[in-house]
Amino acid sequence: MADKDAVTKDYMQDSEHFADAFNFLLYGGRQVIKPEQLKPLDTTSIALPYGDESRFVPIQKYRDVLKMVTAMEDENATYLILGIENQSDIHYAMPIRNMLYDAIQYVNQADTIAKEHRKSKKMPETRAEYLSGFYKTDRILPIITLTLYFGADEWDAPRDLHSMLTANEDILKFVDNYHLHLIAPAEIEDEDFAKFHTELSLALKYVKYSKDKKKLRDIVNEDTAFRSVSRKTADMVNVVTSSNLHYNDGEERVDMCEAIEEIRKDALAEGKAEGIEEGIIRTLIGLVKDGILTIADAAKRADMTVPEFEEKTGLKA
Repeated sequence: MADKDAVTKDYMQDSEHFADAFNFLLYGGRQVIKPEQLKPLDTTSIALPYGDESRFVPIQKYRDVLKMVTAMEDENATYLILGIENQSDIHYAMPIRNMLYDAIQYVNQADTIAKEHRKSKKMPETRAEYLSGFYKTDRILPIITLTLYFGADEWDAPRDLHSMLTANEDILKFVDNYHLHLIAPAEIEDEDFAKFHTELSLALKYVKYSKDKKKLRDIVNEDTAFRSVSRKTADMVNVVTSSNLHYNDGEERVDMCEAIEEIRKDALAEGKAEGIEEGIIRTLIGLVKDGILTIADAAKRADMTVPEFEEKTGLKA
């Protein structure tokens, strides 16, 4: 089965899914960010702290997905750098991790501007501009990082930097906080899934109820959108939830209702087989207690070793 991190990264690299996630986070589902406005950026972040570069070790980090966008709202253009970090498991130091990603990206922007100044031979007006390489009128783009959690559990990890620190309020007021921007399926109310406009809504809804098999079947059967889901969405939720969904390899669209029904049939068959096995074990226990069979004979009939039979039944030879 494919790696969870790889399959979620591939899924969220899709510009429609990426835009959908940020429209939900930033605009409550309004379609402000258009997929065609997104420009992929290099997800490898390398930065050197300011100073003598020969004395500093480079910092290198790999982001999941990073894109630049020109978002138009009320005829005003907002230029943003947007990043998504996918999590199949809860990460208890996520605020620090995302803070580092953003900081490196800000350093990269400032460094790029400084290089452009040197390349264009634009002379600084002050000594301070010369020393920093960043001029008084220079500006950089805002960066927003979204953590997208593909798990059914509640996110019980810290959501800001202050939650990770051991300090009283008198000290914390001097420590800049960093907040985690999070989408977690368990926190999305059912009516809010309608604020998504792609199959990301179906994927997150499926994840939300993936641990409650009865509720999941009800949700999938009630929502007609699950009748025809793209193979990419089906594959992604199948991997991240370890659902073992049944559908044909060649299918471009998947009926999730049928796929889940196959799981139910397998579960019933497995339960039936387990019931038969338990019935046989109970009968053998009775025969041993009545002195009709020895434990060795009963173990042989159950296709077990004597230690396995003893552990299973609690009987001792």
